Amino acid sequence: MTAHDVVDVVALGESMVTFLPTRPGRLADVPSFDRAIGGAESNVACGLAAAGHAVRWVSRVGTDGFGDHLVETIRGYGVEVASVGRDPVRPTGVYFRTAGDRAGADHEVAYYRAGSAASAMSTATVDRAALRAGRILHLSGITAALSPGCRELLWELTEPGPDRPLVSFDVNHRSRLWPTAEGPRVLLELARRADLVFVGEDEAEEAWGMTGGAVAIREALPEPQVLVVKGGGTGAAAFASGPGQRGGADSRGVFVPAPTVDVAAATGAGDAFAAGFLSATLRGLPLPDRLRHGHLWAAAALTVPGDLAAPPSRDHADRLAALDDRAWGTLRLGPGWTRTEATPEEVPTP
Repeated sequence: MTAHDVVDVVALGESMVTFLPTRPGRLADVPSFDRAIGGAESNVACGLAAAGHAVRWVSRVGTDGFGDHLVETIRGYGVEVASVGRDPVRPTGVYFRTAGDRAGADHEVAYYRAGSAASAMSTATVDRAALRAGRILHLSGITAALSPGCRELLWELTEPGPDRPLVSFDVNHRSRLWPTAEGPRVLLELARRADLVFVGEDEAEEAWGMTGGAVAIREALPEPQVLVVKGGGTGAAAFASGPGQRGGADSRGVFVPAPTVDVAAATGAGDAFAAGFLSATLRGLPLPDRLRHGHLWAAAALTVPGDLAAPPSRDHADRLAALDDRAWGTLRLGPGWTRTEATPEEVPTP
């Protein structure tokens, strides 16, 4: 595969080497860390590639060992990485975090990404032909926060045009990444230029002051052809407009509750949800099924300790997604559920 071959999905964004503590406690007290990788867009890319889709990751990393590790690890998932640039001056970003849920009051994250190789992504430093050679181009608001050059690049990629692929945009509002207060405005403008948008109810309220639930968010953000509003553990809603939409799409949207999940760690679930929804979109499934696949892929991430989890097999996910509403509503998924076709945790209770 070459950098300009057409693939199912192209994902653009920074990935970093992640250091995970070997035991709970403050960063000041943790004696050692295990190395992993983390990055919203590369998480999506790896999940889709693991499910058999042709995927390209475009980014920049340093000419250092951490850059080598990122490229080799992501390639190991089956992702094409020929368009990842190497920066001889800027380093690969890294970060450290404490154990446990990111929502905890004692959770700490220490980022070392300022001036990273990925922050130098721009219209002059990435292969834009490689970015456009996909059925779907997946972007994230995190990239927009990295630098003015990154924002200019995303603005160009979301410009309407005859060669533009379907643009998927995960808002991913991270207030502490923005050096100024312009973040919410930039994210809203990019969301309005995208075809498919993922946003959480909580981040829509935090960034834009949008309250009143998924319907109110859709009313305030009518431009995307498909809008997915995530409500955390309660479920997600999808709204669609335009030709070719199936599965009950109308002005009220489609809501699918999330299954009950025995959570090991919450990291990576949003990226996994996006990957599952995009996989089902590529297959032309109706909106309710896309949401169910998103929930199932998120459950795969929620039941493992790290950011990346192998998605359920297509047959397994299709079987669960085809459950009737009553059976889906009683579904419970625990650690290891993706490795077997039927376990006690996933059998609907009477």
